[in-house]
Amino acid sequence: MDFKLGILLAFGTMAFLVCSEAPFVKMTNVVCESYNKSWIAVHYCRLKAYSRNKTSSNINLTLSEPTSNVFVHVKLMKKYNGYKPFLVDVTLDGCQFMRKRNNPTVKIIWNLIKDVSTLNHTCPYRGLQMLSDFHRIEVPVPLPTGDYLLMLNFLFFGKKQFGTKVYFTFVEDL
Repeated sequence: MDFKLGILLAFGTMAFLVCSEAPFVKMTNVVCESYNKSWIAVHYCRLKAYSRNKTSSNINLTLSEPTSNVFVHVKLMKKYNGYKPFLVDVTLDGCQFMRKRNNPTVKIIWNLIKDVSTLNHTCPYRGLQMLSDFHRIEVPVPLPTGDYLLMLNFLFFGKKQFGTKVYFTFVEDL
């Protein structure tokens, strides 16, 4: 009887350790830059700290002209001695992605922000665009522990118009 109890206790402990394994992700900074201020006006781009371990990102901008030709350059960088390219460096047609969601790497980012942004429609984009109270980050792929930089550059009709840099810390809890 004690043997069965010991096996059950060992199995329960193992299940708890496997199921409670969760990474820790915290945004540390967000920087937005409009390269063409007559087309894109950035009203605010900031992090709001709720606690030591929880921050939320808020971005609010206005497009003065409608655009139907949007390309997005996504680059993930890891901090070694400065930020070095890591894993992702892709340029994709944003309007086509909103119709088909055909890039699995960018789809991970899209699934994080789709519920808290106004970008959830197809082209053309015009007027107020925002990301508000973005704080829930669940990375579905394993990453090494460290500091990361996610760079998003938006190109309208082949010219860089807007860029966002999101700095975050990822700690894998094993």
